[in-house]
Amino acid sequence: MTDQTPLELKPPMVSQVSDVAQAPLAGHVESTVEAGLELKARSQWSYARQRFLRHRLAMAGLLGLIFFLVVGIFANYIAPYPIDQINLEEVMIAPTLTGHHWLGTDEVGRDFLSRIVYGIRTSEEVGMFVALVATTIGLILGAIAGYFGGIIDNLIMRLTDLVLTLPLLAILLTAAALLGEGSQWRVSFILGFVLWTTNARIVRGVFLSLREKEYVEAAKASGAGNTRIMFRHILPNTLGPIVVAGTLAVGTAILIETALSFLGFGIKPPATSLGILIADGQNNPQKWWLTVFPGVAIVLIVLCINFIGDGLRDALDPQQRRVRA
Repeated sequence: MTDQTPLELKPPMVSQVSDVAQAPLAGHVESTVEAGLELKARSQWSYARQRFLRHRLAMAGLLGLIFFLVVGIFANYIAPYPIDQINLEEVMIAPTLTGHHWLGTDEVGRDFLSRIVYGIRTSEEVGMFVALVATTIGLILGAIAGYFGGIIDNLIMRLTDLVLTLPLLAILLTAAALLGEGSQWRVSFILGFVLWTTNARIVRGVFLSLREKEYVEAAKASGAGNTRIMFRHILPNTLGPIVVAGTLAVGTAILIETALSFLGFGIKPPATSLGILIADGQNNPQKWWLTVFPGVAIVLIVLCINFIGDGLRDALDPQQRRVRA
């Protein structure tokens, strides 16, 4: 018999295996980069922006709102006549595209297009200021209630429930008559201090769910204070619902201010708003343009804001996988 020397099987070196395994991957990556198809990391905000831009109604509402904002901001340049210019020789002229007054005139000969342009500016200022005040108050109170809980949460939520159970229109009429009748900014403050409840409840619910997360516990363990945890770690994760609620609050404030001005408890002349124009038009029901054009402007503004709010809600929802419109 012949001696057979057993073969020695040497395991391949780890570096050789890794080089062989990574060689196809490296070549694929290089070819991908050369083709201009390199992969880029995308944040949640980039996905939200993409979903919002693909929302047709939201984009239509955004374009419409930009148009109304431009009209309000540049009212001094867009209005063909001064808002207080009276011409008794051109009283109650019907709308016409061939004359000097496209949307007609009112009972003292003032150009109605100019009054609508300035009314849009006032209504937009009121809506945005009210949304800012209501969102700020609701954010602070909701964050405190949701983060600390216990007695503080009970006190703030019982105050919120009390404000919600009160008849809103009666409270606003009484407050406007006693404190803010006639002044645009006083009426805005009153609305802001009444409409914060919805924002507070939304923020409080989000804070209750986020305060138990692991990153909050890690921040506490690292010695971070309550204020830093609330506004540095938790607040950025609540911006989605806050932005949506704040956007919708603009339309709500415009509608409520219109109702107050229509009833005579809101903004007073010489200032003007869309609600005042509709109220003035009720004195001359046969002159249809005095109520139709301001009403159409209000409907379009609020509709654009609601479309934007709907698009933001879908875009900022991390569970949303497709665009509904």
